[in-house]
Amino acid sequence: MHWLCLLIPYFGVIEIMNTTSIKVLLVEDDEAMRLEFEAMVATHDNLSLAGSVASLADAWKVLSHTIPDVAIIDLGLHDGDGIELIESLQQRGYPTAVLVATIFGDEAHVIRAIEAGARGYLLKDTSIEEFSRAVELVHGGGAPLSPQIARHLLKRFEPAEKSTITARSQLLTMREVDILKHISQGFTVAESARMLNISTHTVATHIKNIYSKLAVHNRVEAIIQARNQGLL
Repeated sequence: MHWLCLLIPYFGVIEIMNTTSIKVLLVEDDEAMRLEFEAMVATHDNLSLAGSVASLADAWKVLSHTIPDVAIIDLGLHDGDGIELIESLQQRGYPTAVLVATIFGDEAHVIRAIEAGARGYLLKDTSIEEFSRAVELVHGGGAPLSPQIARHLLKRFEPAEKSTITARSQLLTMREVDILKHISQGFTVAESARMLNISTHTVATHIKNIYSKLAVHNRVEAIIQARNQGLL
């Protein structure tokens, strides 16, 4: 491994960087849970800790000079709602993929987070194997979602918007449908571009057009809506 730095204390924030691995930011105010997540990151050679913090304020201190690949964010932080951070990351154009750290049965908050820009969720009692699998999946463009969460998200589009969205979805080009199929299978923009023999810029432009036509805001919603309309 090529280590950029080993251990840097920064206003109470732990930061560890490995330039060849997936950089993970942890935002969790339960210290025991945060330490457990840190240990899970340390266990895998392809993951490294970009930051481990307990508050929104400390999260922004890390984000001011580091762009993590994946952020695992708790929603009930003592200085605010984690959804505020997720929305801000989206609005500021951060490429960071977000997983919500939650407990079983908290579907309502998970759905709010996904609507704000999160790509999936991670249960707090997850195993080490499930932890690394979820991080790698979301980093690759996938969306770790349970069938229950997917069903809740489908209801978001029913019934008032259904006819309008159906009409828009019929305007998708063959190329846009091809790209939808690729991102639904977890391929990144770069991988999709290589497989379709087009530029990454072209793929990104098509994805923006897909979002507009399907009236969605992120990949998770696009995939769910496309399946709902029979496009996938």
